[in-house]
Amino acid sequence: MTEMESYAIAYINTPLGIAKVVRNDEGISEISVIEEKLPLTEHPSEVLTECIKQLNEYFEGHRKIFTVRLNPAGTSFQKRVWKELLTIPFGKTSTYMQQTLKLGDKKAIRAVATANGKNPIWVIIPCHRVIGKDGSLTGYAGGLWRKKWLLEHESPIEQTSLF
Repeated sequence: MTEMESYAIAYINTPLGIAKVVRNDEGISEISVIEEKLPLTEHPSEVLTECIKQLNEYFEGHRKIFTVRLNPAGTSFQKRVWKELLTIPFGKTSTYMQQTLKLGDKKAIRAVATANGKNPIWVIIPCHRVIGKDGSLTGYAGGLWRKKWLLEHESPIEQTSLF
């Protein structure tokens, strides 16, 4: 664990790579998947323990709703977009246009898509649940393969073998 002023940082392993988890005095401020190989945090700060536990439960298939306090840094518009993302239920998807209409301005679709791309709290603020209106997996800062994995992980349809 690294502590700087009022921040605690941990690096944890997930099925999609190493995730950086950051918490400040007000809550979780960042969760991002990183491409570089950094040492995992063996003994995370107590303030990060619950978030790490919930992330692990999610990846193990035992959690659908997160209850940790969030404190993402962003503009007021970005925070509105991210708050709207939190309303997309586990196992469901929305489109950029649906998100835009819920925010009240259909002309703001590009701004909504840009705000989705700047989401600083990976997985918990589920921007991976937003797809193109034709059902395509458009844009994802963590890579489309991760978006596909997350959506399949959350899919309510269990694949079974016929034989």
